[in-house]
Amino acid sequence: MPLLHKIAAAVVVVAVALGLWLPDERPGAPSAGAARAGDREPVPVGPAGKARPGERPGASQPGPRPTAAASAVGTVGPATPAAAAASANELGQVPVLMYHRIVAKPTLTLDRTIKEFREELVRLATGGYVPITAGEFVSGRINVPAGKHPVVLTFDDSTPEQFALDPQGRPKPDTAVGILQDVARQYPGFRPTATFYLNKELFGLAGQEAAGLRWLQQNGFELGNHTLTHKDLSQLSKKDVQKEIGDIEAKIVSLTGRNTTTLAYPFGSEPDKRSWAEKKDGSYSFQGVFLAGWKPSESPYAEDFDRLAIARVRSEGKIKENDCTRFCSTAWLEELEKNPATRYTSDGDPNTITFPRSEEDRLAKRLRGNGRIY
Repeated sequence: MPLLHKIAAAVVVVAVALGLWLPDERPGAPSAGAARAGDREPVPVGPAGKARPGERPGASQPGPRPTAAASAVGTVGPATPAAAAASANELGQVPVLMYHRIVAKPTLTLDRTIKEFREELVRLATGGYVPITAGEFVSGRINVPAGKHPVVLTFDDSTPEQFALDPQGRPKPDTAVGILQDVARQYPGFRPTATFYLNKELFGLAGQEAAGLRWLQQNGFELGNHTLTHKDLSQLSKKDVQKEIGDIEAKIVSLTGRNTTTLAYPFGSEPDKRSWAEKKDGSYSFQGVFLAGWKPSESPYAEDFDRLAIARVRSEGKIKENDCTRFCSTAWLEELEKNPATRYTSDGDPNTITFPRSEEDRLAKRLRGNGRIY
């Protein structure tokens, strides 16, 4: 064979090998968004146990890279016996809980008492839930033991009741962080992590902002963007939307050296165009955007998961206000306990996505090679 032909053949072989073994881009999925809901006047979106996001197209989502085999073959494989025994369903619903102030005596509608917060955490811990961050959730980096269920704990408005340091530089025990750490000590395996969505008040740290935010990051907590002054973005121009988001992002970066990866809309209100909030070159770029409540989220591996309109559930008991008898955290946790097949249950392997055969059509197409069925 002539030399040039040999070189050409070698190039073809290398190109084929690279095509088979280099990972694809992160998976995307046409997706559906949750109905708009506000922190103050939330709108119920459907009956408990049956709610699904409304039909609205979303952008491609970041997520776990498909394996080489998944990229090349794209077929669902058999589940392991252990995953089947755990009744794994990684296409099930994930509760993303939304908190505000944690106080001894509530004075505002969205307040939860210290006792209520602790009891809800204990309920999660004893119910097999393991907290993960909002960033881990939207990117599909869900690594919890087999048979366990991920839960995302989110806190809006960065108030002093959520996080404060004592003179020794430790979190005060009656803050959300202090309580969460205490419950985690009592229940090994209940990971003490949460995502805090920040406004300009920054927990009222007053001169300790940098130290406080670094403490949170160094101790496994995540920071998110909640705009500078908590304005309703649906009422603002593109310029003002980007300023609200960009100014707090710049503040966070100046204090921590890191950008945030997710945004939570004030009042759950979207701007006129999602693209205004999703990204601004040189300022911010979010992997996920969260709304303000009323149903669990779709799995990030589901075809209809919409990373730019992720549903959350307000933390509250079964009170009459705002239909919390059906749509707040106590009601939804009860619903998921009564219908365990509908919630996300881990197979224990972060590199596979295991689910019952009846759920196969819900898997994002580009993740089929990571799918495992029983």
